[in-house]
Amino acid sequence: MEKLGIGIIGCGNISEIYFSNIPRFDNISLVAAADIDLARAEAKAEKYGIKAMTVDDLIEDPEINIVLNLTIPQAHYEIDMKALRAGKHVYSEKPLAATVEQGREIIETAKAKGLCVGCAPDTFMGGRAQTMRKMLEDGWIGRPVAATAFFANQGCEMYHPAPMPWYQKGSGPVFDMAPYYLTFLVHMFGPAKRICSMTTKAYETRTITSQPLFGQTFDVEVPTHVTGTIEFKNGVIVTILISFDVCDTQLPRVEVYGTEGTMTMDDDDPYGGPNLYGGPLKLRRKPEADFTMGPAEGVSRTPWMEVPLCYGYRQNSRALGLSDMARAIRCGGNFRANGEVAYHVLEMMNALNVSGETGQYYEMQSTCEQPALMPVGLLEWKSWEE
Repeated sequence: MEKLGIGIIGCGNISEIYFSNIPRFDNISLVAAADIDLARAEAKAEKYGIKAMTVDDLIEDPEINIVLNLTIPQAHYEIDMKALRAGKHVYSEKPLAATVEQGREIIETAKAKGLCVGCAPDTFMGGRAQTMRKMLEDGWIGRPVAATAFFANQGCEMYHPAPMPWYQKGSGPVFDMAPYYLTFLVHMFGPAKRICSMTTKAYETRTITSQPLFGQTFDVEVPTHVTGTIEFKNGVIVTILISFDVCDTQLPRVEVYGTEGTMTMDDDDPYGGPNLYGGPLKLRRKPEADFTMGPAEGVSRTPWMEVPLCYGYRQNSRALGLSDMARAIRCGGNFRANGEVAYHVLEMMNALNVSGETGQYYEMQSTCEQPALMPVGLLEWKSWEE
């Protein structure tokens, strides 16, 4: 099988899992790495037996079919546009861009040039999210009515070596963490219709408690606690909380409520839920009433049941969406972590911030197709045709 060549731009925190996972897929191969700090690219190149290059040289390299953009969110637009203008397909880490306008230009440029745009997260393609979607479609909880989606912690300055960009314009907890939750929700329910929210921030400045910048302070430019309500086109109503201002929580990461039951992502990891490919999944179904008995005895509580996952990719499988895009480039058809979904999610994130500022509902302007379920019985790390 002919493999599509991948060039990675950005060799920071998130890059290692891509460097290690890409060689596991049978339809993509690592060719080169680039970084604004060439020494970091050289270290990755030596470790993985690939070329270290400047950003411009990587984008122009004829061996590279897809540019994998792992730069900070504020640089996604610039790198994606350079790659598209050079005739390369692009796949970036989330979010698609720092603004809706930038995201729209990326999508329109790709369409005009006949190129593909993909974007993380691809965690919704993992075993737990796929099983939940299959259960929903098979009627295990009846008609979906509502859902909750909660992410809350103390902020990334606790662990990230350079957390400042995540508190600047174009980022924040919504742009950092909401993509996992919103993409999962679009995977489950399809596109959103309208959004309302309230926003605040607990601190005007933050102090870094990670290395190597321990003790340094920086300004906070964006809301760091966001609560909202999302109405989807299929009628489902979702309550969402995204925060960097919470010490700890026992809230569920995601629960989905139907007329006949509830599904929950049952894990304690604050970075669990739709951030993960696998993990525990529990179901509780509505009991059947026995109307021959009195009201106290006629309804019994049914237990929560742990549900075995019926799809693979239950470990950290970053680059799964990239491989799916490569399949579509080679064989035609659609892929799941595509630019239209990422752009719709970008507008949803923007809507949470805009509604919080204006105090008004935000009516969504974009839409997208609901990503298709993964094939059942798919062999991991193998490409497939649909």
